[in-house]
Amino acid sequence: MNARTEPVETEPDAMTARPPLLREFLLVAGLFLVYKLGRQLAGGRNPGAFRNARRVWHFERAAHLPRETAVQSALLHGDALAHLANTYYAVVHFPATVAFLVWLYVRRPAHYVWARRVLAAVTGAALVLPFTFPLAPPRMLAGTGLVDTARLYGPSVYGPPAGDHLSNQFAAMPSLHFGWALMVATGLVAATRSRWRWLWLLHPLLTLLVIVGTANHYWLDALVATAMLGVALAVVHPPRRAATTAARGTRRPAPREGVLVGAGR
Repeated sequence: MNARTEPVETEPDAMTARPPLLREFLLVAGLFLVYKLGRQLAGGRNPGAFRNARRVWHFERAAHLPRETAVQSALLHGDALAHLANTYYAVVHFPATVAFLVWLYVRRPAHYVWARRVLAAVTGAALVLPFTFPLAPPRMLAGTGLVDTARLYGPSVYGPPAGDHLSNQFAAMPSLHFGWALMVATGLVAATRSRWRWLWLLHPLLTLLVIVGTANHYWLDALVATAMLGVALAVVHPPRRAATTAARGTRRPAPREGVLVGAGR
């Protein structure tokens, strides 16, 4: 029998060894600690944060971007909706990113290494702006019509800026809430093959509406995060799909025994 068989296309992840778990844990934890430390070190550099905030606000109006107040007005139709948005902002961002990396590590090792490198590049680049461009979030900017929904409806992850030693509230740009969410969606779309995988894009879309509606970020913060992610994705390439071991051919049935080829012409 000389029937040809279809070659099976293999995933690169199936042939990629997982990096050592302890090393990866220490690496990711170390990157996170460096990021937190960097943000805290930049916390004292806020003299121009409100001046930069007014510049961003006026630039957005000159560029005819939608007003953040339009999104917040939709949230303020009910206390429950505002509370839900604040909860999403407080509890989804970091756990969702960790779950994304864990799933890739277990199921898609090659994509895990790629995603970790991209996230590290974006996060590292994000450390620079708080030193060079401190920015107060829109919830602190007077005259915009925006309110601090976390303070009014809860839950809030921030205390008074002067006494908040765990975060730098004057580092609104870029929005890593949005940048990480967009990378989570991009990574899952790249690493899976389900026809429904594009629904993962709802995560960054919802995150964008939340960060703007709660007045924690400007539209421009998300745009800068998108640009940073785009540069990182252009430099750090995802794993390629493995090529087939032979050219695809058309499956042809073998002639049955006892039947002459060409008979009946």
